[in-house]
Amino acid sequence: MKLATLGLNCLFSGALLGLVACNSSSSAIKESAETGETTQLATEATQETTEAAKEETKELAKVIQKKGGVQNRGAYIKILVNKNAITNLDIKHRTQFLKLRRTPGNLAKAAENEMIEQVLKLEEATRRRTLATDEQVETAFGNFAKQNRATKAALSKELNRRGVSTRHFKSFIRTQISWQRTVQGKFQAETSRISEQNALKELRDNGNQKPKVNEYSFKQVVFVVPKNKRSAAKIAERKREANAFRQTVNGCDNLLQSIKGLKDVSMLDRRHIMEPELPERWKDQIASAGVGGTTSAQETEKGVEFMTICSSRTVDDDRAAQVTRQSTDFSQFSEKSSEFSKKYLEELRENATIVYQ
Repeated sequence: MKLATLGLNCLFSGALLGLVACNSSSSAIKESAETGETTQLATEATQETTEAAKEETKELAKVIQKKGGVQNRGAYIKILVNKNAITNLDIKHRTQFLKLRRTPGNLAKAAENEMIEQVLKLEEATRRRTLATDEQVETAFGNFAKQNRATKAALSKELNRRGVSTRHFKSFIRTQISWQRTVQGKFQAETSRISEQNALKELRDNGNQKPKVNEYSFKQVVFVVPKNKRSAAKIAERKREANAFRQTVNGCDNLLQSIKGLKDVSMLDRRHIMEPELPERWKDQIASAGVGGTTSAQETEKGVEFMTICSSRTVDDDRAAQVTRQSTDFSQFSEKSSEFSKKYLEELRENATIVYQ
């Protein structure tokens, strides 16, 4: 199997929503490499100080250089990041991975920095509960293989032959998915802190009136498909059931009573949801369905769902101003995400304790 066939020179071009750029490391990685070189300058002084001075220096530098260390014929620890180990094999696999990506420069140093960043990203994702699941990683791995016209087994064989290892590659996938979710979650959380008063003040300072926003209440009907029973055939079957039931729906009043006789069907009551808050996949359909109407049935993580619109009105209150402001900021996430991600990672690195063995 040829390298060009697998497309490993241009990683995840679309397979993971463009999270990894072709033939280069991210700018955040390059910046962190420079940071890592600078922070090692305090190494020897740190070792010679007293325990109290060590703690003080650690707060300033957060990086300790230790000579020696226990080694054996196999794997051994090279770096500790907040007590999480990075081994010589991790560095070796990442170095080979960088070669496949045609990354220029000192690959050993770049591998160390990428692995440090990977540990920090996964640690933060675990803390924020945005860590990608094994199922999501396997799906992404399978999609990548399919897009490169290879089976998962063939891709694994080629990765292992190239010295990357399937396990290392999947860890990379998990990091990319998890970090995007973590960055987006933090961005939205910080944006959501904008108070109604600040949003209104900004509108008035700019000479604008309060925006008029459509607000909806709807019922979310879910034809549940458990993960252990999920298949293309099962989804198709549940979609037929959902569409057949959808044709009988006439508004929200008796909807709960209607689904009681159905197997594995649940209903969620969604009230006072403003148009900017609607998920993109539902926004246009909810807006066009009209009161009493339904959206089409769509496959989701829960199974197959559709929405029944219960009410709609136009509002121009303080909350509408806040939601509109937040929506504008959220829409700019793709433009701001790179810089936001870079600063976020720098903060994590500054607060980390990094020990070189």
